[in-house]
Amino acid sequence: MPTNDELQSWMLAVADAGDRQAFAALFKHFSPRVKGYLMRSGSSAELAEELAQETMVLLWRKAASFDASRACLSTWVFTIARNLRIDRHRRRVDGSGEDGWDADQQPADAHLAPDELALAAQRERGVRQALAELPAEQALVLRLSFFEEHPHARIAQDLSIPLGTVKSRIRLAVTQLRRILDRFEP
Repeated sequence: MPTNDELQSWMLAVADAGDRQAFAALFKHFSPRVKGYLMRSGSSAELAEELAQETMVLLWRKAASFDASRACLSTWVFTIARNLRIDRHRRRVDGSGEDGWDADQQPADAHLAPDELALAAQRERGVRQALAELPAEQALVLRLSFFEEHPHARIAQDLSIPLGTVKSRIRLAVTQLRRILDRFEP
């Protein structure tokens, strides 16, 4: 498992010199993780593979636009993947293309009645708003832990903070999220 510093140096090598070996190392590290993330998000294996490939192509093309002061490399990569998945879904919904989603892999709430779907969408908006209200350091560890599924030890290593600090930030973030979400309840 490469360290955050190694990932950053590979990314810098890709951005500055178009280093193919560094890109190959980044591809080896991120591609299976991105594919897994996309599959957990409801994409079929084939679509997840395709979107993971597109994500890595964009990493290569846009390497120079990565700013380590704004986000972790993994956050940047997974954001690219998420946006590609959303764009593909929008095209499918608009009728301009098929994204390969299997009916058996639809979200768990696909069977809900329209009023229940509306409530679920409202809850999702509430969670996004609540996340936006959290202090940046709490939101970051929450995203890394729950959305990117990084182990706490890796988060501590990547952020150069003690493991106990990671755990306390997550605990504080969850407590604060609950408090914020209580405001959104009807």
